[in-house]
Amino acid sequence: MGQLPLLFLVLLASVVTMPLARRTGVPQPVLMTLLGIAMALIPQIPDIAIEPELILPLVLPPLIFAVARRSSVRYFKANIRSILLLAVALVVVTTVAVAGTVHWLLPGLPIAAAIAVGALVSPPDPVAAVAVAGSVGLPRRLVAILESEGLFNDVTAIVVYSLAIDAVVGGDFSGGGAVLRFVLSAVLAVVIGIALGWANTKIAAYLEDPTQQVALNLLVPFAAYSLAEEIHGSGVLAVVVCGLYLAERAADADAVAYRLVGNAFWEIVEILITGVAFGLIGLELATVLKEAGSGWTGMLGDATVVIAVVVVVRLLWLLPAGWLSRRLRADSEEDTPISWQESVVLWWSGMRGVATVALALAIPLTVHTGEPFPERGRLVFIAFSVVLFTLLVQGLTLPWTAKRLHLDIDHDRHEQEVRLLWWRAAKAGLLRLGELEEADKLPAEVADRLRDRQHDRLARLCPENYAEEEASEAKLRLAQWRAAHSVEQEMIAASRREMLVARAEPGADPEVVDRVLRGLDLRSERK
Repeated sequence: MGQLPLLFLVLLASVVTMPLARRTGVPQPVLMTLLGIAMALIPQIPDIAIEPELILPLVLPPLIFAVARRSSVRYFKANIRSILLLAVALVVVTTVAVAGTVHWLLPGLPIAAAIAVGALVSPPDPVAAVAVAGSVGLPRRLVAILESEGLFNDVTAIVVYSLAIDAVVGGDFSGGGAVLRFVLSAVLAVVIGIALGWANTKIAAYLEDPTQQVALNLLVPFAAYSLAEEIHGSGVLAVVVCGLYLAERAADADAVAYRLVGNAFWEIVEILITGVAFGLIGLELATVLKEAGSGWTGMLGDATVVIAVVVVVRLLWLLPAGWLSRRLRADSEEDTPISWQESVVLWWSGMRGVATVALALAIPLTVHTGEPFPERGRLVFIAFSVVLFTLLVQGLTLPWTAKRLHLDIDHDRHEQEVRLLWWRAAKAGLLRLGELEEADKLPAEVADRLRDRQHDRLARLCPENYAEEEASEAKLRLAQWRAAHSVEQEMIAASRREMLVARAEPGADPEVVDRVLRGLDLRSERK
């Protein structure tokens, strides 16, 4: 089997494992990792041949951008303490702890190399954490904290890793220069992210077709990452800033087609790239074991110690950090852990993933003198061991942990929040109708018909919000709407069947028929 068929096979598995994950309760990233390991054991499956330096720029930008576009600057500001405590401070603490441990285990290893391995195993993977948390059904607050942490922890880890690798390879290191480079990297990334976000909005204004606008959005994260890295900035931070910038400026309420196309497109991108990324982790395991040779069993002890340090440090940090953050937030609305149970679930959600694998494989083979990079094989094996333990052990047991701690999502509360938002939207429509009616811009009979239709929506959304004397009328409206809605759905279904017949007729233009069919589909989903 060649590389291209292998890629298509992994892409197919990315799609097929989605319903399997829902039925089994096993998170899709975990399933794809297990599948990758199983495929790596098949002799006919070739070793994956992807240059390590290409993994980060090809995989991380779209995944980070997809997560960033679901967030907002306001939410980032509201959770700044959580981000600093988890995505910056915890990454640094974990890096130092792992570096000290690795240097103790391997006394001859340069301290810079130990810091490099500490940095590459320190950041939890945002895609894995959010995918696992979402499949488990954790409260939205905890998922949001994991998203915020995941958006920024790679920034800290990759910069520290780069500085450490340069120190080992080049044989020169300056503390002051490292701090300056860290700050400069962040500043350059912010400038690049904002500049490309601004350019995207200007170019998109000339592209009237929503598919063209979404295609432009696909290019932006890759451009932000590549350009920032080219001028020694943080590529990941540039993508995050660009994504947040565009999310804040996607405020055109009438851009319905763009949102429909964009949301569907980025969901597909996340499914496929996430599957490929975690399938790659399993497939790369065979390469790592092959490089380690028969000595991999002797490395298990070192890997076990590092895994213990990674896991324990996160717990020891989260418990007091959550308490400190609650003490500092006062009257703010920051979404911080409010109980020890939530802190424990956040601790057990620290799965490592794509960034750790890519950084481990990207460790140079030699240093500036031409000698082999010290203990490279052992360091790569340790990194993969951390990834596999956190993905497979923590990922598979997280649902059980959340259930034991009674942190399953409150579906009733979630549905109530959705209904209240729909209620708010419908009331805004009624208010606008009244303004148009007062301006004599529509006949009274039209206004009455529209008002009745809107009250029907309100009645079926939150009938309990009506006053007592209006409750019976609201229930009657709800019953009438349900009857009418059932009939209307049958009518729309008949219309769709007729369009499918029309599409099969000789001389029919499929594109024209599909436009009508899409309109009927949207009408079926209309609230």
